[in-house]
Amino acid sequence: MTTPSKKGYTRPLDLKHGHIDMSHGGGGRAMVQLIADLFAKYLGNEYLAQGNDGAVLPPGNGRLVVSTDSHVVSPLFFPGGDIGSLSVHGTVNDVAVMGATPLYLTAGFILEEGFPLSDLARIVESMARAANQAGVKLVAGDTKVVEQGKGDGIFITTTGIGFLPEGVHLSGDLARPGDVLLVSGSIGDHGMAIMSKRENLSFDAPILSDSAALNGLTAVMLATGAAIRVMRDATRGGLAATINEIAQQSGVGIHLEESAIPLKAEVAAACELLGLDPLNIANEGKLIAVCAAEDAEKLLAAMRAHPLGEDAAMIGKVVEDANAFVQMKTGFGGRRMVDWLFGEQLPRIC
Repeated sequence: MTTPSKKGYTRPLDLKHGHIDMSHGGGGRAMVQLIADLFAKYLGNEYLAQGNDGAVLPPGNGRLVVSTDSHVVSPLFFPGGDIGSLSVHGTVNDVAVMGATPLYLTAGFILEEGFPLSDLARIVESMARAANQAGVKLVAGDTKVVEQGKGDGIFITTTGIGFLPEGVHLSGDLARPGDVLLVSGSIGDHGMAIMSKRENLSFDAPILSDSAALNGLTAVMLATGAAIRVMRDATRGGLAATINEIAQQSGVGIHLEESAIPLKAEVAAACELLGLDPLNIANEGKLIAVCAAEDAEKLLAAMRAHPLGEDAAMIGKVVEDANAFVQMKTGFGGRRMVDWLFGEQLPRIC
């Protein structure tokens, strides 16, 4: 995505009433105008302004961390966020939970012919706001347009780039028996915000997505010096899938305490109404951490002192188990298996 001059344009882009047409992806004047009047307006910075086929970035301190993700959420606008902010948060978080400092993003937009320019402007402005709040810059991008009926309004793919300091190494295969599991807050908020919007469900306390950039929280956690083995953001598949991934990678068992897992009453009510398990519901602003038991209290206190970790909790422990089973002690005192989700419980949630 280049940021050309608007010299020679006589008619501004109609962001209030206009729509995407095939010419906006054709490489000609209309596409240049879309980039200049919309994308560069909100997302412009010194790197994007270089105007070349790629951005030349300054060297960073540490090892390079790169992550990429595609975002196809439906509806595009949901309580607590939209596809624009989500596309920033999701990729920033994937870099941050590696222990790295996210600095740059690239973005690819697939737009459907007929998509309202007013909605696109709202989405791009939301992306810019989320990037500014996370302290990252969008440095390169691409726009394509597909015929009406061959897309779904807009898809966004973002790639995140960050740097990992020497001495920091987090990986899903490092959990050890005796370690403790922590979660940064209540689970299931994002998935149920999406679902309540789709099903037109209303509750006394509205369900809002937890979509947020976690790099500030992860920086605070790392600064404690705690022996953190793993950090993961519990997105698709929710808490259950994330913890099963860690158990399989590390070859350990994990025991959870149901009563310790934070869950908002309105989310619990929505899950019960729809017959869904909150452990399988996606989150977009929560992380799981595995740390040494002796550092758990220190790490928990640091998490709770941060706005995105106020409801953090210790929810379980790592045990020896060659089968890598995840089990949970229920609120009734029994024990049940927490398995991977089969199929897709809530499609198009991120």
